[in-house]
Amino acid sequence: MLEDNAKALRIFSGNANPDLAREIAAYLGTTVGDAAINRFNNGEVQVMVNESVRGKDIFIVQPTCGPIVNDNVMELLIMADAFKRASAKHITAVVPYYGYARQDRKARGREPITAKLMADLLTTAGVTRVVTIDLHAAQIQGFFNIPVDHMPGGPILADYIKEKNLENPVVVSPDLGGVSRARLIAEKLNCSIAIIDKRRPEPGVAEVMNLIGSVEGKTAIMVDDMVDTAGSLTEGARALMKFGAKEVYACCTHAVLTAPAMQRIDESGIKELIVTNTIPLTPEKQHPKIKVLSVAPILAETILRIYNELSVSQLFED
Repeated sequence: MLEDNAKALRIFSGNANPDLAREIAAYLGTTVGDAAINRFNNGEVQVMVNESVRGKDIFIVQPTCGPIVNDNVMELLIMADAFKRASAKHITAVVPYYGYARQDRKARGREPITAKLMADLLTTAGVTRVVTIDLHAAQIQGFFNIPVDHMPGGPILADYIKEKNLENPVVVSPDLGGVSRARLIAEKLNCSIAIIDKRRPEPGVAEVMNLIGSVEGKTAIMVDDMVDTAGSLTEGARALMKFGAKEVYACCTHAVLTAPAMQRIDESGIKELIVTNTIPLTPEKQHPKIKVLSVAPILAETILRIYNELSVSQLFED
């Protein structure tokens, strides 16, 4: 896809999701750049860039996800610093999953705002632009003083669901904060939405209080930005079945899936959990109920448009 005169675009990857980086590079008709990311004996990250990047547009593909989040964060920061000191023209951090985003405000006294801290660290390291997918809160874009391309994962999920031709679907937001995300998918599926009213007595624990809208006799499709322990997801599915839903599907862009998520999903009434590969699924997190969709094409198209100075928003304009 890249022209011969576009050799100045280079894709690099840390250890967080190298398969996604290779898929993006292949889509663009190039290869992943030559860089080695290792560890010193004491565990410190060591980065060695083995090709010239002077004057080039660098795109680092590195979600800040597990299994060791802090290692992946440090890899991204140190790689950015290496490219900055090697006189790269532009350094774009392609962060499909933006970690530390759940603390995006002070909900109570003496709390950090880690989403802002991450933005500051990336900028200080030398990143000149960020590409990400489905931030935990859209306003996190405002924490950056550099351009941020916030790509929606909803259209990818909606296209897959549309192909399934589900009978009498209704899109369900698991909480009030996710209504706009649910409405986006509902518009693409041309169906109604419902909202689960829940409370969190403590972090990681959700209790369904009520349902706004109707799911009786319908195929419910729960939509969220991420699934972590799957507590909210499975509790929501259980409630939807009680409210009369015929079947329950779930869509989440980011499959964090920490324990006991896999057990909960396996034992739940969820027919299919649709996720993307913003976070790689390790073998123990693969399950017949889980369908993984690739974000490589949309990220590759975004990278190409940034490089060619074209509109990125037109990718999702009908």
